[in-house]
Amino acid sequence: MKEAGRERILRAALELFGRDGVAGTTLSGLRAASGVSVGSFYHHFSGKEQVAEALFVESIGMYQDAFLAELKARDGAREAVTSVVAFHVRWCREHPDRARFMFTERPAGSEGLAERNGGFFREVRSWWRVQVRHGALLDVDAVTAFVLWLGPAQELCRLWLNGQCPEPDGGQVGSLSEAAWRSVGGAHGD
Repeated sequence: MKEAGRERILRAALELFGRDGVAGTTLSGLRAASGVSVGSFYHHFSGKEQVAEALFVESIGMYQDAFLAELKARDGAREAVTSVVAFHVRWCREHPDRARFMFTERPAGSEGLAERNGGFFREVRSWWRVQVRHGALLDVDAVTAFVLWLGPAQELCRLWLNGQCPEPDGGQVGSLSEAAWRSVGGAHGD
């Protein structure tokens, strides 16, 4: 089955935006790389900014769905916290083009992104609150929780994807996982 025009545009955008950025990618270059006609392009998108937004929402959706699956597959808070750190690095390794794009090209004022994030963060906050009630995690706001939990892993992946350090290894992931647990584990952590 032939790949649909929208998917061809998004696949080409991932390559071009990753190489040249959204600002450095021309609409004609994007259209040519995707192999779609002008009419087909405008049937799916109003411009490259809308393509970037759709690509970002698609990528963050893939990440968030996998994150929640990882979180729900774990029994205790410690196992969940440490495995999600490892998941984050693994996802960036498995999807380096998407991760690099997400680190550099966040769309402003995206309704699709706001809707996607709203559902994701509701689920994570709900899980977090249950863990707090059991004394397994610290009672901190969502931003502080994210920074303590995934901030170092996020920065390691960003440095690696920007070519500023080697690909993260198991020792680094293990150290970051344990550091995350020490940062967010509550008084009665499991």
